[in-house]
Amino acid sequence: MTTVRDRRAVRAALLLTLAAVALVAASLGLGLDVPAARRMVWWHPEIVIALTWTPVAYLLVRHRPGLHVGWLMLVAGFSAAVYVLSLNLGPWLELNEHPGAWLFRWLGHWLWAVDTFALTLVLPLIFPDGRLVSRWFRPVLAAAFATPLIVCVHLTVDPEARRFHNGVSVYPFQDIPLAISVTIIGTLLAGLVSVALRFWRSPADVRRQIAWVIYPGVLAQTIIYVGETTPIGDPLRNVTIATVPICIAIAITRYRLYDIDLVISRTLVYAGLAVVITGVYFALVGTASLVLSGRGPMAGLVGAIAAGAVFEPVRRRLQRTVDRLLHGERDPYRIADRLNRRLQTASDPAAALAIAASVVREALRAAGVTVEVLGREGRAAIAEDGDLGADPESIPLIWHGRPVGRLLYSRAEIPDRRIASVMARNLAELANAVRLAADVQRSRERILATREEERRRLRRDLHDGLGPTLASLAMTVDAARITLHRDPAAVDPLLEKLRTTMSGTIGDIRELVYGLRPPALDDLGLAGAVRALADGTAGGPRVDVLVDGELDDLPAAVEVAAYRIAQEALTNARRHARAGIVLVRLDRGGELHLSVADDGVGLPEHARAGVGMSSMRERAAELGGSCSIGPGTAGGTLVQARLPINGAP
Repeated sequence: MTTVRDRRAVRAALLLTLAAVALVAASLGLGLDVPAARRMVWWHPEIVIALTWTPVAYLLVRHRPGLHVGWLMLVAGFSAAVYVLSLNLGPWLELNEHPGAWLFRWLGHWLWAVDTFALTLVLPLIFPDGRLVSRWFRPVLAAAFATPLIVCVHLTVDPEARRFHNGVSVYPFQDIPLAISVTIIGTLLAGLVSVALRFWRSPADVRRQIAWVIYPGVLAQTIIYVGETTPIGDPLRNVTIATVPICIAIAITRYRLYDIDLVISRTLVYAGLAVVITGVYFALVGTASLVLSGRGPMAGLVGAIAAGAVFEPVRRRLQRTVDRLLHGERDPYRIADRLNRRLQTASDPAAALAIAASVVREALRAAGVTVEVLGREGRAAIAEDGDLGADPESIPLIWHGRPVGRLLYSRAEIPDRRIASVMARNLAELANAVRLAADVQRSRERILATREEERRRLRRDLHDGLGPTLASLAMTVDAARITLHRDPAAVDPLLEKLRTTMSGTIGDIRELVYGLRPPALDDLGLAGAVRALADGTAGGPRVDVLVDGELDDLPAAVEVAAYRIAQEALTNARRHARAGIVLVRLDRGGELHLSVADDGVGLPEHARAGVGMSSMRERAAELGGSCSIGPGTAGGTLVQARLPINGAP
């Protein structure tokens, strides 16, 4: 929402822009009455700054009234316009013997320093958000603002320190005091360090903004420096200076619409290619001239053929090098290898997930990345790196045909979708590992909770049931002993009651024992107990039991787990499968493998794991094994359990 203060700021920026254009027009008009020797050249770079930087700055202020970068550009452009006016107004006033001529002559000596050092020293420190990258650069910013004042004082004391080159003011470092040179060069280098540090710390969006300004800025400074000592074309210099504010405006407002990385990449590739091909050409021409003495055209032909032969290989190699420099590694399989090597340093799956999010964000050069792992009961884990944004891209993580999570990355940068797909395939394995770790942890928690509940039940049964019953038996025995001497005939009912109570107590104890371990295992063994389960219910499907290997010396924990899993699987087959035949297989090798397969209707499409299914998985996981429930190869349902033997208690 636009405030009154913002409207006033935009109005003030418009007035400064119009004033800058008017001052330049007035200066050019006054120059018509000034001798050519004392007149400002019409292609002066300060004119370009006043007529291009100021309007662009106004557009930035209108777009974002509180942006410090726009106001800095506006002040610099207006200062350049005043300087342009001073260059022609000072001599014009002198010719007309006006007493105020000295003021504009004085301004014409040093006012160029305001726009020059504001744009070269201050702007790099605060671009693009108007803030310093660190508080440690506050002295550098103070030195940048103080530099125009230092130059003003110096040129006021020593006006001859300024030179003119092709009508442009030059401030040669070799002719000015060492302290001023050190201040200017040191501030410039510190500004470049600030830009590099901001580029290194910033997300991809800010990096693109910086690239939009660094590229034309460095190019403009190079052309200006070369123009000081080499007769380079002034139009090229001025066009480059005018390009910089346009790039700043694009960087702040529309940087996502244009690919500056492509421009930089092509420039570096073909500049390097020109250097390499030129070197190869002249080296081979020189060599051929020595070998083929007196055959100049033949030497040129040999050099041209050789240069053409190396053109394409050199271009490809340079393109790969520049792409790696600008974008990092782009080979998806090398990125996947780096991801795997980084994951090997993680202490657990959760830490590996955080490392994976960071590596994927770096590879995709995205503003934000999120890796979500889907568990059997909702989202199992999540790892975030950066700002994902409002409308991210999404890629599912598929492990053996089953979704285990998804990869989300921001749309702010348009990454290579091929890299994103390769990353997703590698992340699927990690997501499955995280999912399994979460399942194991959840199973351990349930096993612990179940064990404590069982102990509580045993304590309650022993304390509240068996304990009072035994106390009652003792009291009945005492009563029988006392009655025996006084009334022997009355002892018989007491003993009968004692016998009935003892029978009930024995039944309670038997139930407690059966709850701890099925008695059929001790009476019949595992194979016989499972066959007893198969024959236990009439009218259901036919159950066949096949045993392969010796099952007599199995650990007790393995026997109980196998029996309970088989019991639950047969119960489910009888209740829900509508099967005709159920096949139970017990196969002992290095481990005990149990499978229960039926020919029924199979599992529902969206089956949810109930208490029975979870119990089977937890019993197998408690021994370090596994239990899977899914469709059979010939239809129906297949339950497969793997129970380790050597490590079982």
